[in-house]
This record gives sequence, structure tokens and C-alpha cells, in this order.
Amino acid sequence: MMAVRGLWLMFYIILLAHYTLQQSTTKKRSGKKDANNAAIEELKKQINDIVQELNLLKEQQALQTVCLRGTKILGKCFLSDPVKKNFHAASDDCIAKGGSLSTPVTGDENDQLYSYVRQSIGPEAQIWLGINDIVTDGQWVDQSSSNVRFKNWETEITLQPDGGRSQNCAVLSITANGKWFDENCKAEKASVCEFNII
Repeated sequence: MMAVRGLWLMFYIILLAHYTLQQSTTKKRSGKKDANNAAIEELKKQINDIVQELNLLKEQQALQTVCLRGTKILGKCFLSDPVKKNFHAASDDCIAKGGSLSTPVTGDENDQLYSYVRQSIGPEAQIWLGINDIVTDGQWVDQSSSNVRFKNWETEITLQPDGGRSQNCAVLSITANGKWFDENCKAEKASVCEFNII
């Protein structure tokens, strides 16, 4: 009887040891699997970070190339396009290049844009500006629909803007020393794209 009990106890201990060993091995495998999954997720995150950094570098390189072909001013660069297009086509082209139609926000910026257009397009040029009053006549907004704070309308001779509902887009005129005029958006003018740089 004692021998049978001893055998059962021994059998029970062996069974318990076997079960414990099996659990330990499963946990190790599970732990390794969890560690591997965590490592894979970390690698994926690092790869995504590298891809984002690479895209940013490509964007900066493209912007530098644009700026080398154009001109830089504080926080922006300009790239002229002498091909005459209507306002919407010119705007779409600038957006496709990663910029927007030029919109001077200070007198100094307007003067620099005027000088650049005079040199790159010519002394008779008019270029589209990135402002319009298409939605509400007389309320001039930029391409992000924000009200335009800086304005350089020609007000001494022609009292710009004077076109009412028929002239809802704006141009900068080189012959008028960088003054602005309202114009029909379907007219074809040259343009300058601006790109924000850091």
C-alpha cells in the first residue's frame, strides 16, 4: 500500500514537473514571440520615420531647386511663369508645383516681387496675384480664404479696384510700379508661384 502511494506520489510529482516545464517552455516561446512582435513593430516604426524624413528631404531639395531657378526673399521664394493663363489655370499650376500664386503681405515683399517680375518676365508684365473677391464683391481674400490685410491698389489715377462683379481677380502691374488692379479672372496673364521656405 505504501509502495502504491509512493508510486502515485512519484507519478504526481513527475506529472507536476512535466506540466511546470511545459508551461515554462510555452511562456518562453510566448515571451520570445511577444519580444519578436515588439521588435518588428519597432522596426516598422523606424522605417516609417525614415520614409517621412526622406520625403521631407526630397521636398526640401525640390524647393531648393525651385528657389535656385527663381529668387528668395525672407521666408519665401518666387518662381515666375511667363506663359499667360487665366487666373484659375495659373493658380492650379502653382498648387501642382507645391506652392500658390504670389500674395505679398508687406510693402517690402511687394517691391521685391515687382523687381523680380520686371527682371524675369519683362517691363510690361502683369501677373496674377493670389487674391480675389469672387465670393463677396469687394471682400478681397487670399487663397486660404483669409481677408487680405496688405493692399497695394492703384488708387491715384484709376481708383482700383473698380471692376465690380466683372473683375474679381487681381494683378500686379510692372508698368504701374507694382500697383494692383482688379481684372477679369478669364483674362490671360503671366504668374509667379510662391513657396514658403523655412
